[in-house]
Amino acid sequence: MNNSAFNFDTLSPDVIMDALEGIGLRVDSGLTALNSYENRVYQFMDEDRRRYVVKFYRPERWSAAQIGEEHQFALDLANAEIPAVAPLALQGATLHTHGGFFFTLFPSVGGRQYEI
Repeated sequence: MNNSAFNFDTLSPDVIMDALEGIGLRVDSGLTALNSYENRVYQFMDEDRRRYVVKFYRPERWSAAQIGEEHQFALDLANAEIPAVAPLALQGATLHTHGGFFFTLFPSVGGRQYEI
């Protein structure tokens, strides 16, 4: 995709579900949009009731190499037992493509509770 043709409107629920099915996951719960300024991020459950977060990267913003570096850093943090959510490797990769979008899958985990 080039910047002049870029439009997140093409990232429909059907496109998202096709992308996830392409890496072996079936969405069973529907998609819940999560807050993200730059990318499109959704939470869902698969047919085995496991919760995931899928992140679709804004086209033309990051290269595959840059995203791969981010993924490796997150994996290094997790391997060093530093609390970080690392991307999941499915079909031997953490970065996938579908319909002109890069996307990544993460386990859905709870975050830190705000102290009031």
